[in-house]
Amino acid sequence: MKKTLDKLDIGKKGTVISIDTNKEMKRRLMDLGLIEGEIISVYLKSPFNDPIAYIIKNAIIAIRNIDSKYIVVDEI
Repeated sequence: MKKTLDKLDIGKKGTVISIDTNKEMKRRLMDLGLIEGEIISVYLKSPFNDPIAYIIKNAIIAIRNIDSKYIVVDEI
C-alpha cells in the first residue's frame, strides 16, 4: 500500500518508491542512503511527532515531517 513516509507508524517498514522534493533536498536524502528501492523503517517519533527517526541501512536518521511527506513508500 503506497503512502508517504510521514504516515508510517512506529515499527512499520516500507520500500522507497520515489522522492518528490526539490533537487537539493533529494541529493541530501540520497547521501544519507535514502534511495529508491531501499527499505526504511520507523524507529522513534519525537513528542510532537516532528522529526521522526528512521532506520536506513542500519543507521538511524531523523527527517522532518515537512520533508518526509514528499517521500513515497510502499508499506511492507
